[in-house]
This record gives sequence, structure tokens and C-alpha cells, in this order.
Amino acid sequence: MSKYVVVPLIALLLGGPVMAYDAALAQTYQHLFASFDEQQTAKALHMMTPEQIMEALKKGEPLVILDVRTEREQSLVGVTQPGALHMPANKVFTPEKLAQIPTDKKVVVTCQSGARALAVSTALRDIGFDNVYCMKGGLKAFVDYLDPKTAF
Repeated sequence: MSKYVVVPLIALLLGGPVMAYDAALAQTYQHLFASFDEQQTAKALHMMTPEQIMEALKKGEPLVILDVRTEREQSLVGVTQPGALHMPANKVFTPEKLAQIPTDKKVVVTCQSGARALAVSTALRDIGFDNVYCMKGGLKAFVDYLDPKTAF
């Protein structure tokens, strides 16, 4: 029997975990998610609904849309709001891209359905971008919300 089978088998028999987790990293996530409770989760996640975003745009609030979809997705259907940033999620955390994200304006991260945007916006806030929000439901929810009455 190989050592690759014996070691996990012994750990299993002794009742200990086969895989350990990074306790220090878990502690940082505990800090990150500490403010999430039943009533405050959306606020803690800095979620903005399509309606809130349209109201901010109509009021002329300084707002930057950060689209984290792939380059191919962006080429098919793009965000054309003046000042919008286009950074695929796998490139956002490079020093060059981070330097492009404004710190003096509200930044709303979006993607197709909101999953990537939520991950990216949470990570950006975790590294110090306090002005970052997530578009709830992504561009799909935004397009569903828009019609001749709600658009500019």
C-alpha cells in the first residue's frame, strides 16, 4: 500500500481531519463577514439594485460602472456609460488595473448575473476600496429593469 493511501487512512481512523484549513485566512474572512446578519447582509455586501443605480445616474452622482465580464462577453454586449471600466475578473487585481479604479467616486461592479461582481466587489472592499458596490442581479437584472419609462 502506498504512503499516499496510508497517511489519509490513518488520519481517518484516528478521527482527525484529513485536510486542514488556513486558520489565519479564515480569521480574516471572519472579520470580513462579521457585519453580516439577517437584516444587514445586503447593506454589508454594498449591494445596489438597478433602480438605485438608475436614480444615482439620473441625479448625476459621480458613479463608475466596473464590468468584470470576460472580454468576449463585453465585446458582444458592452456597458457604454461614460467613464465605465472594463476589466475581466481575472485581471482586476493586477497593480495596473487596481490603479485605474477611482477612490473618489462610487464604483459599481457588475457582470452577467451578479456572482462574479459580488466576489470581486467583496475582495476589493477587503483590500481597502471602501467605495465599491455590487450591482444586485448583474446586467441581466439591469436590462430587465430598464424600459422606456425607467431609462433616461
